[in-house]
Amino acid sequence: MTEPEHLFPEGFLWGASTAAYQIEGAWNVNGRGESIWDRFSHTPGLVANGDTGDVACDHYHRWRDDVALMRQLGLKAYRLSIAWPRLLPAGRGRVNEAGLDFYDRLIDALWEAQIEPFVTLYHWDLPQALQDEGGWGDRAVCGAFADYAAVVARRLGDRVRKWTTFNEPWCIAWLGHGNGEHAPGLRDEKLSLQVAHHVLVAHGLATQAVRAIAPRAEVGIVLNLWPVDVARDTPEYRREADRLWQKNSGWYVGPILRGYYPPETWEAYGRHAPSVQPGDMARIAQRIDFLGVNFYNRALVGVDGRLPNAEYTEMGWEVYAPGLRNLLTKLHREYKPPPIYVTENGAAFADEASPDGRVHDARRVAYLRDHILQAQRAIADGVDVRGYFVWSFMDNFEWAHGYAKRFGLIYVDYATQRRVLKDSALWYREVIARNGVAPLRPPGE
Repeated sequence: MTEPEHLFPEGFLWGASTAAYQIEGAWNVNGRGESIWDRFSHTPGLVANGDTGDVACDHYHRWRDDVALMRQLGLKAYRLSIAWPRLLPAGRGRVNEAGLDFYDRLIDALWEAQIEPFVTLYHWDLPQALQDEGGWGDRAVCGAFADYAAVVARRLGDRVRKWTTFNEPWCIAWLGHGNGEHAPGLRDEKLSLQVAHHVLVAHGLATQAVRAIAPRAEVGIVLNLWPVDVARDTPEYRREADRLWQKNSGWYVGPILRGYYPPETWEAYGRHAPSVQPGDMARIAQRIDFLGVNFYNRALVGVDGRLPNAEYTEMGWEVYAPGLRNLLTKLHREYKPPPIYVTENGAAFADEASPDGRVHDARRVAYLRDHILQAQRAIADGVDVRGYFVWSFMDNFEWAHGYAKRFGLIYVDYATQRRVLKDSALWYREVIARNGVAPLRPPGE
């Protein structure tokens, strides 16, 4: 018996995501300033194979071809980020008009291709000049970020409706300032918590700035979240699962949607808890129009190492599609969020071009299919999910992993910059065209 058609609500947005530093290249072209990721990747030993984002996918020069590929896939939306140092080389002050012109042309081209732009203001590329002044550890950067947001909104606000302030504050705080895996490469837990708070304050200030300039704007934020499961249903494991959720996810969802940090987590941090100024929580908790959710894997309490029968990606992340549904329903049940967009979901596999010139990535097709179906089940559960974005539109610079990990729907030959639509891209094109997932045919049918 053939399974039923899996269709999504009318108007559901199917998209793909990228980030400026990961694809643009042109790191020192046309007035762009240095970012913390330029400095970090140029420091020997910090990025795999000594890779940098100097060229990346050369999207800065090849954007017309890339938009044509988006159109070929039938994307309804494209999530991009703006490079702060491309617009304000020193982080504040003088505006680089050449940088604004680049995004101006890109936004126009997207609309001409009938693709809605989702603009992320910050995807980790802080101007190095601001880092030299203390970076996200210095509260003054919050105001600089709001001023930068205003610059972008003044130029693009007449055509961009969907805005997200930050991508993954947890990564900015912890990977950049806690364990040092990401730029700027600092290792200080207390600093990382203060950075997390400053990022959330900056989110609030930038939300106000964008709305003041573009009243029709819909503004949100993108969080990377993990549902936490337990190996055995015991009181001890359940307590540990809740502790991990509050530490890694509730620490960000709570202030944004509830107006306060999780009390037990705050108490546990003790002297490491951040300094909070009067009015901060109100700034952080002002209304957002939507919540972006990035999902890749779950956390599992009571298990050391890998599960024996589970599948893992090249990142070492367990493939567990039901985790997406569990996460979305938990958010809906416990936090009552505004509409949700799944702003990143995808997997890194060891993709290679075949002798036939194609890239056969059956594991990614299965991954995306299973996760999209879980998003549909969350909608059936009553969760207001408005769209789904694959990470990533194309292979790119994967931060500290350099070019060793491939997440893209499109294969990039970095030596030649040739783009090849993987099987997953062709499959996703069909999903978009039918607004849903085709039923699997039984073997032999």
